[in-house]
Amino acid sequence: MNALLTILSLLLVAFIVLAVPTIVAPHSAEYGMVFTFFDMAKAVMLCGVLATFAGWVFYRQREGGLFLLRIFVAALLVRVLLGTLIFMFNGRDFFGGDAIHYDYYGTAQLAAWHGDRYFNALMSVYISGGLAGAWGMLYMVAGIYALLGRNALAVQLVVAVMGAATAPVIYLCASHVFKNTRVARFSAVAVAFYPSLVLWSSQGLKDGPIVFFLGVAILATLKLGDKFSVKYLAMLVGALFCVLTFRFYVFYMIFTAVAGSLVIGMQKLTATSFARQFAIIILIGIGLTYLGVTRYASVQLSYYTRLERVQQSRQDASSSANSGFGREADVSTSEGALKTIPLGIIYLLFAPFPWQLASLRQSITLPEMLIWWASFPLLILGLWFSIRYRLRQISPVLIFTVMLSLAYSIFQGNVGNAYRQRSQLLVFYFIFVAVGWVILLEKREERKRRDLAEPEPLPVRIAASEVSRQSEVSSL
Repeated sequence: MNALLTILSLLLVAFIVLAVPTIVAPHSAEYGMVFTFFDMAKAVMLCGVLATFAGWVFYRQREGGLFLLRIFVAALLVRVLLGTLIFMFNGRDFFGGDAIHYDYYGTAQLAAWHGDRYFNALMSVYISGGLAGAWGMLYMVAGIYALLGRNALAVQLVVAVMGAATAPVIYLCASHVFKNTRVARFSAVAVAFYPSLVLWSSQGLKDGPIVFFLGVAILATLKLGDKFSVKYLAMLVGALFCVLTFRFYVFYMIFTAVAGSLVIGMQKLTATSFARQFAIIILIGIGLTYLGVTRYASVQLSYYTRLERVQQSRQDASSSANSGFGREADVSTSEGALKTIPLGIIYLLFAPFPWQLASLRQSITLPEMLIWWASFPLLILGLWFSIRYRLRQISPVLIFTVMLSLAYSIFQGNVGNAYRQRSQLLVFYFIFVAVGWVILLEKREERKRRDLAEPEPLPVRIAASEVSRQSEVSSL
């Protein structure tokens, strides 16, 4: 396995550096530049440095280090290959048009850092007050461009590293809660290779970083629930702040889940554990305040929490494309928002439906949707088991997924958006799917062991033998 992954990595690197510049040349006008072999080499080198560090961290884990390294490398190769194909044929507008937006504003932010007055004024207005939806993504793109020069492929490869790293992070989360290698491995494999998760983390989009930082935040919370650690506290504060910069409203939900789970306690509550968890919450608050979260929150909460604003955003999403749904819904009141939840949940979990596959972009989602629909009963089974036997331990994941699912069910009015933003939930849903699958698998194995340990009663075996003997006589 190690040799195969190494060979595939070398072949992919050689292809990107030697062949991609020639293939992407016809699209130079769309990218606004001509890519050279040196540009490709720089992108691959940056990816290699980040991947080496991440692989080293995963390999050093006490439990399953080699598996984590292999699943990370395999997930990264899949993402790099798909991202390279999208880059070569300029498929950004088809698969994820936001990448064009981030490329432009990332370039503008870099120019502003270099003192350009026009772009400095533009970015000041865009980001001022924290109302920009993904200023962290713009800073990341600008930072990569400052290091390598304008290079869209480099952004895609950095996002691919984050997307691939999410699989081992989810493994560690599942292993920590359920202490079951099968559950952890199933979860990691699903996150590593599920098509939509691969797609959204293969491009210059914010989805990959968001899901990665959410996973890191949950993992750090689970570790802090056992014992205090400066390392995991720093990881948690950093991950929460990064989520804020990429998608601010998700930050408030993950912060609520983290704080709520620490208050409830993920282990048996004692005076010592209560004091530890209370201290952790205080330190998280101090850290986020130092990073300026309260300043952003005062603007964002007053502007975006009004139901009228949510209604305006939802109405625009449901009316601006053929894939809109629930156009008649009105979430500007509490009653209207509550009535929207059932339909919204159905679309969030199961859309797009077969009768909605009216274009190529929608049709290519059908194979993975069949897999997801088939696995949904396992999700319910795993969720039931987790709530019954692991409620405290799984509380961060449970609180966050429930809150975000309800929020998206209210203000999502477009099938495409619901399908894309479901990726932020799928990585945690797959933990419950894995639990359900392992429960069924272990029940099946238990039946086999019972059958081997307890053979059929003697009268039954005698009767079966007599029937077999009579059959042989009659055949003669």
